[in-house]
Amino acid sequence: MTAIFSGRSRAAVTAFALGLGAALSFAGHAQADPKVLAKVDGQPITDEDVADAMVDIGPGLPQKLEGAARQKYVLDYLIDLKLAAKKAEADKLTSTPEFDRKLAYYRDKLAMEELLSSVGKAATTEEAERKAYDEAAKAEPPQQEIHARHILLPTEDEAKKALARVKSGEDFAKVATELSKDPSGNGGDLGWFTKDRMVPEFSDAAFKLKEGEISDPVKTQFGWNIIKVEGVRTKTFPPFEQVKDQAARYVSQKAEQDAVLQLHNAAKIELFDADGKPLPPEAPAVDPSKAAPAAGEKPKTP
Repeated sequence: MTAIFSGRSRAAVTAFALGLGAALSFAGHAQADPKVLAKVDGQPITDEDVADAMVDIGPGLPQKLEGAARQKYVLDYLIDLKLAAKKAEADKLTSTPEFDRKLAYYRDKLAMEELLSSVGKAATTEEAERKAYDEAAKAEPPQQEIHARHILLPTEDEAKKALARVKSGEDFAKVATELSKDPSGNGGDLGWFTKDRMVPEFSDAAFKLKEGEISDPVKTQFGWNIIKVEGVRTKTFPPFEQVKDQAARYVSQKAEQDAVLQLHNAAKIELFDADGKPLPPEAPAVDPSKAAPAAGEKPKTP
């Protein structure tokens, strides 16, 4: 259900879209009394340092490491980090323009993460979550869904012969497995779907059937279809408590995106090409909530 709470941003917030949201998981580790786990020439390494490093390098850790072994691995990494950093400083490797440039980048990145974390937390209230939920629920009213199978054949004559077999009592899924030209196979099982998910000719025929009924051959752009409805139900929006966490994430992420958009639009930004020549100014960033709707998805192949 994640897609229920969705939004789009333009190039102005590419940095956010590329993963700043994941980086914000650094926030929240602070404790009143950090526990010192090691000292390197007198410099402490705390459990907070380990927690932050765990987030940073976690995806690259050996999968077999768990629990205490995982924490020890990260602690050893931080010890090596301290030792290497001290040696780099002694060798004057941290006193170069290149180092200063990289340091400025990471400082800006961390500052942005802290800002967005603060903005997201402030925006995530019960009222905001309820509002996001209500808007999403309103945009997705109850719809009828059916669970269907089909047999896809190239000619009407072949479809009529297959229909005769299933009407004589042969198992529909078995005949579909034997004859159907649908590459997805699976006994012709299409799962549950709403009317807008299939091409009109297919949906019009399928949604007229009751549970257990089989259609006459139906012509679509893909060939001739025989359809069997296995079940009928009404698709309703999930209750608030079931998607509360998703609503909270949506509210937080939208507030973060809006904050970046506002900063971008309020700033004077100048762009230059590879030769240093000024480029035309960009159009103002668009608020995702006011953007034009995306083009509708094409119906899936029956």
